[in-house]
Amino acid sequence: MPETGRSLEIIEPVGLRVLVRKDEERRTTRGGIHLPDEAKIPVITGRIVALSAQVENDPDYPLSKYDKVILDPRNSIPVDFEKDNRLFVVPVEDIVAVYRRPEAPASEQPEEGEDLEF
Repeated sequence: MPETGRSLEIIEPVGLRVLVRKDEERRTTRGGIHLPDEAKIPVITGRIVALSAQVENDPDYPLSKYDKVILDPRNSIPVDFEKDNRLFVVPVEDIVAVYRRPEAPASEQPEEGEDLEF
């Protein structure tokens, strides 16, 4: 049962900023090469967990909550909010790319009522 009189804190970025939870660092490359602990490869991917109202309402920034992004981490501000400290406030200009799935051409989309095969 939740405690009464106590509210949960949330982080809401302001200005042209978003809140990103960085992905965990990988110690193995996609090809299976194990990286030594001394190797410093910056983790620059993560998921947007909150957007400022300014970014959310600006059509010049096609970003949404839960988008996976690539970012330049140099201007990111760590947020001491979780024990693993993976939250960062990131200026929107440091978001350099968003992962998107390609949309299927209209000719490949199923007709209404047509069953999809998997």
